[in-house]
Amino acid sequence: MNDTRANATHSTGRQQYLAVEEFFYFFLRLRKNEVRRTVRELELRWPDDDLDTRARRATNAKLGLSLLGGTLLRAPLLFPGLGQALKLAGVVGAGSMLVRMHLYLIMEVACIYGEDIDDVARVPEMMAVIAATGLGAAAPSLLESFNLAPVYTVPANALSMAAVTKLIGVTAARFYGSGAVVPEPDLATVAA
Repeated sequence: MNDTRANATHSTGRQQYLAVEEFFYFFLRLRKNEVRRTVRELELRWPDDDLDTRARRATNAKLGLSLLGGTLLRAPLLFPGLGQALKLAGVVGAGSMLVRMHLYLIMEVACIYGEDIDDVARVPEMMAVIAATGLGAAAPSLLESFNLAPVYTVPANALSMAAVTKLIGVTAARFYGSGAVVPEPDLATVAA
């Protein structure tokens, strides 16, 4: 009886995992082979880098795109006559791009530190990234309560999204790096 309940729970968990995987693939176009390819490219370009430096490189490579995405989230507000449909298209397009970019970032950092990106343990981590992206995009909306012109909220949103990107990258490196094997320092450099 107990085994049947455990198998049912395991089966339900597996179905939920598959549903989440399909959501990430079909709606957010998350391709794990692209994540692996990017990490391999980092390893080939900078073979002498330690894991922390590779993670920083992956994070810093996304900062320009996050600035652009943050700008695009609020840019339609600069043109009040464009209408709600164009504003919504800008928000949806930039929002999905930012979420996808942050999901790729956390997967790349996990892969850099040798984590299995196919493991179901990545799903809650990815959900946390989606939440962080949403909070980062919503934070500059607080400026609107001060009746500031959109010319001020657009750069604030760009900087907010860049800060979220940096925060996600640094936090992921700390999280995954805590279990990573740290290479022993070279005795020659320690003595010098």
